[in-house]
Amino acid sequence: MISNPASGGGPAADAWVYSVPLRNRFRGIDVRDGVLLRGPAGWGEFSPFWDYEVAESRRWWAAAVEAATVGWPAPLRDSVPVNVTVPAVDADRAHAIVAASGCRTAKVKIAEPGQTEADDLARVEGVRDALGPSGAVRVDANAAWDVDTAVARIRALDAAVGLEYVEQPCATLPELAALRRRIDVRVAVDEGVRRSADPLAVDLREAGDVVVLKVQPLGGVRAALRVAEAHGLPCVVSSALESSVGIAAGVALAAALPELPFACGLATVALFTDDVSSTPLLPVDGRLPVVRPVPDRFDAVAADAETEQRWAARMAAVITA
Repeated sequence: MISNPASGGGPAADAWVYSVPLRNRFRGIDVRDGVLLRGPAGWGEFSPFWDYEVAESRRWWAAAVEAATVGWPAPLRDSVPVNVTVPAVDADRAHAIVAASGCRTAKVKIAEPGQTEADDLARVEGVRDALGPSGAVRVDANAAWDVDTAVARIRALDAAVGLEYVEQPCATLPELAALRRRIDVRVAVDEGVRRSADPLAVDLREAGDVVVLKVQPLGGVRAALRVAEAHGLPCVVSSALESSVGIAAGVALAAALPELPFACGLATVALFTDDVSSTPLLPVDGRLPVVRPVPDRFDAVAADAETEQRWAARMAAVITA
């Protein structure tokens, strides 16, 4: 435990550091770790990835403080639809993940370094086979492609399986705008919003059809709701690969949005081998309930001393920045 870290102007709180291996390598990592913050309103999570600098991590801290000290807006629904997330695994494993999920929408990671176009195609075909013709397939390229490559790859994938949308296929908003003029598939903007200096001021009018909202990177549920209102585009709520404590914030955001046209990318606790709670947020029949699981498994998922010290130093740097 890290005792009484300052909470950005709010009441003092206690913090615990967790560390959980992943079932498959995801986003270049095999283990997910982070901090759980307890305050008067409940539990929050602070878990920016280690490649994020202090300045960008401050929004992640604001989200944890919001959850722990003031809580979230009242929900408009008592459950939210979710997609299954498919890592960059082989086609047989992709099929098995989708078949076991109970979800009718799948988000498939593509453009993984070291893999080929044929690998991506086989993976999405395995996913389509598991879903059947009526399920929705979306893909996430994590800004890996230039415009010409994106055009060719998206057309091929769409022709093979039919795509609901493609998430952040190119890095910049001008590239996304140029891409949209050449394809017939919706483009969802993720990094182009959440990693910008001002997510409210980003001009998405030509660059995207859908906005991806992630609570921690945007600074909290209320901040994400303001982003949604500012852009006036359909939104999909997604995770930042958090424990059930962090996922609960994403569920709260999805439950508070006036409209929820897409399944949410919030079923990612299934990618963990364990969780901080004995009642993890896992989907049933493709939906997650609007609840706040209590972290009660600290001994089972506690980080080692070195990892705890790294997080203590990181929190101190973010709080004092």
